[in-house]
Amino acid sequence: MRNPDFLLESKTAKSLHEHCKNLPVIDYHCHLSPKEIYEDKEFDNIGEMWLRYDHYKWRLMRICGIPEEKITGNAPWQEKFRAYASALQYAAGNPLYHWSHMELSEYFGIDKTLSENTADEIWNEANRHIAEEHLSPVKLLVRSGVEIVCTTDEPTDPLEWHIKLREKGLPFRVLPTFRTDKILLMKAEGYPAYIKKLSEISGVEISDLDTLKQAIERRLLFFIENNCRFTDLGIQYFPDRIYEDGKSDEIFKTLLSGGFISDEDYLGVLGNLIVFLGGLYKKYNLVMQWHFAVARNVNTKLYSELGADSGLDCVADPIKGRDLIGILGAINNRSGMPDMILYSLNSSNSAQIASIAGAFPNTRLGAAWWFCDHKRGIVEQLQVVSEYGSLGSFPGMVTDSRSFLSYVRHDYFRRILCSYVASLTEKNEYDINLAYRLVEKICYYNIKQLI
Repeated sequence: MRNPDFLLESKTAKSLHEHCKNLPVIDYHCHLSPKEIYEDKEFDNIGEMWLRYDHYKWRLMRICGIPEEKITGNAPWQEKFRAYASALQYAAGNPLYHWSHMELSEYFGIDKTLSENTADEIWNEANRHIAEEHLSPVKLLVRSGVEIVCTTDEPTDPLEWHIKLREKGLPFRVLPTFRTDKILLMKAEGYPAYIKKLSEISGVEISDLDTLKQAIERRLLFFIENNCRFTDLGIQYFPDRIYEDGKSDEIFKTLLSGGFISDEDYLGVLGNLIVFLGGLYKKYNLVMQWHFAVARNVNTKLYSELGADSGLDCVADPIKGRDLIGILGAINNRSGMPDMILYSLNSSNSAQIASIAGAFPNTRLGAAWWFCDHKRGIVEQLQVVSEYGSLGSFPGMVTDSRSFLSYVRHDYFRRILCSYVASLTEKNEYDINLAYRLVEKICYYNIKQLI
């Protein structure tokens, strides 16, 4: 790296980073493809590696006025790479500027600044490195020090690639995550067809709420058989009420028949099912992750052309504290709390969420997520966790990425963490003798205990 002390603001920070920088990486929430890991095809060029799936980069390019043809369209990869370079060169303060240059240094040995003027030179140099090193998904994961990858998987997924990966015997583990968004998006177009698919793969004929819950549990058991340890939920709706089973059953049957239900009734059934899922995860000792305060696919015109995960989501209004209290309280009263990690895309009420989490066992605030995983967002999240809970219980960083190069984000986080902890020790607010173990726990050991 051109500046090995990047983001390390003191000698103490450098010492802490030296202590933790080589700890293995457990990426417990990402969107990598298990199929691509298994097939392990060598990459053709850096444009494809960087721009094929990365909606972070697509958003920056759109903001800078680059035409869609050079973002998600059919322009050649080198043209897309040049376009990204033209956008990145003035993105001062954007984490993409940091990550992109860290990736160039870490994976290609390139310490030049990427800009319009250097794009072709870096394109050629990176591609030469790709060809000479035969860079592929597995090689990149090994080089990144990855020990465990938890992918994001839909309950009807047969997990064929996870099974094949386990048989392949790689130097790291790839575990599925049980992500229930499609089950809970009950007002989505085509929901009855999705439930039919869930019925077929689970072997449970879903005709009411009870059989839906049976099918969910059966699929969850299949995931557990294939080493699932984490679950996830990331829909744009948050329940403000919890309907009892009888009323929820009536509404669910209406949904199955293609009938209309009100938004209020939808939220009531959603609350019922989330409380059920919390109990299920407690029963089987799984970690429940919950991502909220996100607005999905807000550019409806471009969404109709490109589909989901195209850089069309944004920060939504913060959830209401009383609604979160209601859901967590219901789970705790009915089943006890599973290990739970909460992520909010709207950081304006992170302190409130952290204080609520502290009222329930096994519940904690997660990493600064998505639009919040820049330097300021990470520091603010560390401050909130410190002030409202226990920094020593923080579960650390996730990539939340579709890119095999995104593991520099773990080092990015570790550098910021070490500077933050160092600042506390230097102000005599924390004992330096404890700081080394603290950063170890946050970077690796806390999440290791949950696997």
